[in-house]
Amino acid sequence: MKTHAIIPIFISHLGCNNDCVFCNQRVITARKEPIKPGEIKNIIETHLSTISPNVKTVEIAFYGGSFTGLPIDEQREYLEIAKHYKDVGKIHKIHMSTRPDYINDDILSFLSSFSVDTIELGVQSFDDEILKLSKRGHTKADAYNAVSLIKEYGFELGIQLMVGLPGDTIEKAIFSAKETARLKPQLARIYPTIVLPGTELEKMLHSKDYTPLSQEKAIYFSKSIYKILHDAGIFIMRVGLKSTDLINDDNIKLSSYHPAFRQLVEGEIAMDSIKEQISSLVETKVSKVKKIILSSNPKSFSNIIGHKGVNRDILFEKYGKDKITFLSDKAISEGKYNVEIQWIK
Repeated sequence: MKTHAIIPIFISHLGCNNDCVFCNQRVITARKEPIKPGEIKNIIETHLSTISPNVKTVEIAFYGGSFTGLPIDEQREYLEIAKHYKDVGKIHKIHMSTRPDYINDDILSFLSSFSVDTIELGVQSFDDEILKLSKRGHTKADAYNAVSLIKEYGFELGIQLMVGLPGDTIEKAIFSAKETARLKPQLARIYPTIVLPGTELEKMLHSKDYTPLSQEKAIYFSKSIYKILHDAGIFIMRVGLKSTDLINDDNIKLSSYHPAFRQLVEGEIAMDSIKEQISSLVETKVSKVKKIILSSNPKSFSNIIGHKGVNRDILFEKYGKDKITFLSDKAISEGKYNVEIQWIK
């Protein structure tokens, strides 16, 4: 049963005066014009009419721009509406995204007065060279400062990371993940860099000043980060950009985009765990294996099977269909994969 519902309010490119090499916010949000404050009530009411009363947490989330970079009067217009719905008990949380350099004491004090709960920071990387090459307009020092202030004021913290930006390497990606784990946000997002039309990154691609990650490498980078964040107990809210009418194979220049990117990443993580466990148990005694039982929590079960059954097919081919059994077990923690071997006597 669904326990958490998000009412998304897309403010498009509002609030951000910076042009990162990878950004075309209008394509990402699939809207040419941002939502006006006057439209919010209709959006909220429409979503509320579809949400079951059994849902424990309903959250209004301002996405798509750098909220705290908006003119203060516009922020107030948005937040007064959101706070009203929170005050009357129709929603439970207010959530927004912004840049690390758009955080200070005055901003956080203002957000506190409107009962904002969660602030996500578009950190992208904790490597200054990557930030410079990507024209992010902030440094890692800005990110550390913003994180410290957000925690000091008692907000829930989210950190967004990107893999495959100009200058990125697996070592730098892992460093950013370890720094994120050290900072202990409550939630995180992982995005592979995608070359969107109309961006400077598209020009860099054509001039051969930028080489994008292949889909295989994007999955490898992302799963390396995912494992670090997951093991640190951080809730991974999203992996990969959400599919929209404008984000598809026809207008994306980068092969790493996939509408089921999260499942590809989680499926490989599951397969890595399964292979490691089977290898340690079976070693050279494959001929004596009677049955291999693979089990997981129901919420993670599709990861064992893999996207379009890729993991299942690999295991069937290697060990035989008659020797592989998949089980769903609520007693197993989500994201854990157990292997049991039955031997021929």
